[in-house]
Amino acid sequence: MDATAHETSAEGHAHLLPHSDRVTVVITQAFGPEGHNLVGYSNVTFNGYPAITVLVRTPEGREGLVHLSPIYGDKRKRGFTDIAPGTRCILCCPATGLPLEKLGPVGDGSGADHFALYLTTKMLSGHAIALSDVWDHHESLIIDDAADISYWGQVHPI
Repeated sequence: MDATAHETSAEGHAHLLPHSDRVTVVITQAFGPEGHNLVGYSNVTFNGYPAITVLVRTPEGREGLVHLSPIYGDKRKRGFTDIAPGTRCILCCPATGLPLEKLGPVGDGSGADHFALYLTTKMLSGHAIALSDVWDHHESLIIDDAADISYWGQVHPI
């Protein structure tokens, strides 16, 4: 990615990076249930941007850190990734071990639920990344000021 300029959202938690005629959204901060910033929690990066780190627990009791790309639409992840697709996981804050807060069902009939990483320290559901709790179920959302940025991304593909 070769971005020459960027805009920061009003809250300062995401960058919109022009790339030719496209825009890339990069999450620059995401907070767990106790207010820990999970962007840059580890030294893992994607295209030079610090990863979003989540502690993932599987039903059989295995757990580990998963480092998610902070670039919207990028499905790359590193770390504890040897989990069977379709496995329902418990998503937790790596700093405290506390489960992420449930936002509600995904709504696509999969039975998956969305869990919150907040975009601001105010920890409001209207400013959140909604992560699916089913492994390799790529129906996560970015909600900013109660608007679904993910819908905008579908209408304006990267």
